[in-house]
Amino acid sequence: MKSVLIISPKEDETRLIRESLPSDYQVENEDSVQNALNLHRQCSFDVIFSDLKLLRDTSETNDIAEAIKPFKEMNPLAEILILSSKALIHDTVKAVKAGANNYLTYPINPAEVRLAIESANESLTKNLELDYLRDKFWKPEWVDIIDSRDAGMRDVYKKIRAVASTRATVLLNGETGTGKGLLARMIHMHSNRCDDPFISVHCGAIPDTLLESELFGHEKGAFTGAVRKKLGKFEMARGGTIFLDELGTITPPAQIKLLQVLQDGTFSRVGGEETLQTDARVITATNADLAEMSERGEFRKDLYYRLNVFPIEIPPLRQRVEDIPHIVEIFLEKLKQRHEKNIHSVHPQVLQAFKNYAWPGNIRELENLMERACILETTKILTCESFPAGLFESGNVHAVLPVQNHLPLAEARRHATEDFERQYLKTLFTRTKGRVNRAAEDAGISSRQLNKLMVKYGIQKEDFKD
Repeated sequence: MKSVLIISPKEDETRLIRESLPSDYQVENEDSVQNALNLHRQCSFDVIFSDLKLLRDTSETNDIAEAIKPFKEMNPLAEILILSSKALIHDTVKAVKAGANNYLTYPINPAEVRLAIESANESLTKNLELDYLRDKFWKPEWVDIIDSRDAGMRDVYKKIRAVASTRATVLLNGETGTGKGLLARMIHMHSNRCDDPFISVHCGAIPDTLLESELFGHEKGAFTGAVRKKLGKFEMARGGTIFLDELGTITPPAQIKLLQVLQDGTFSRVGGEETLQTDARVITATNADLAEMSERGEFRKDLYYRLNVFPIEIPPLRQRVEDIPHIVEIFLEKLKQRHEKNIHSVHPQVLQAFKNYAWPGNIRELENLMERACILETTKILTCESFPAGLFESGNVHAVLPVQNHLPLAEARRHATEDFERQYLKTLFTRTKGRVNRAAEDAGISSRQLNKLMVKYGIQKEDFKD
């Protein structure tokens, strides 16, 4: 049950707010800020509606921030909604900047009350989750990272929280650039292995002939050029965590040895007879569909089953548009320090373009674009001129599609997503001339995933061939 406090001398408006709230809400009202504070001190309300003039007159200096502060000190998570006339809209905006969460104007509209309550509830739920995570689990330096509005990412963080303290093998699935390496490090840093090594190996960047040696080490004379003994990554990760990125690229011999490590923690160096042991925790990542690869015989099924103990699906950036402003803020803070630039914000037009873009390179692409812009920018705001022109072209495939705002939000979002995916696929196949494997590679998804989308939208590759 949510608790609501209404601070207003207007009886009719107070009654209207009461009648607009769900019946299971606990609602109290006061016509004095001081009495409201005393009541808030006793039972700590979730949502507070307060008349602006009453609140402002409480402070000797008419400082609205000073008036709001005691309510926030008693309950930092309380949602404060300002009630004000349209004539005082300037002061109302000041109140929001000073710590209030939203505002309503007189005369009160019941529909606006309900929308404000829905928004407050969403914010309360999110903040309660984050507060719990901050206090009970997440290290301070990671709190900004986990602040996500996307349900898919919040689910990812919940899974990380559940698995981090265990020894379970984790498989991170996601498109290129979605931050799999960061999440792997997050798991390690929140485990009881955090003081031991975290060894990262990009399997796709190592030549096939050297991969076994890189992972498991080699003895002197094992092959031409092996002039001395070399420790492998599994030895170096002993007691800690080894992260194997782009796992779908490893060779069949390496797959066999990796399976052995996962089964009993033993391996041998290339050219060696000694059986070595490791207790390194294994985290793997891939943008390929390992299940499909195993069905085609390109990846060992028994190894796939061993790796798929605890899979985590990471949504692409285009599916978490609501997180973009926060991610941009994090990147901007990091980049302005790195490049010693006095840039404090991003132009709204740039943010809108970011939300309209499909981000085939995901978060990595966003960071790269921002770093380029940060280097080029000569003002205190990242402007459109510092980004590639194609980002702002209205004819771009990534431009916003018409919004069906007559529908409920969830349904409108579903329609918009489907319209975008359909348009994206048509453009993709036009560019690749109907070649499925090439299209899947360009889109950063598996051919299996692409085929599912083709079936869903009735797209035939033959329609795009020359």
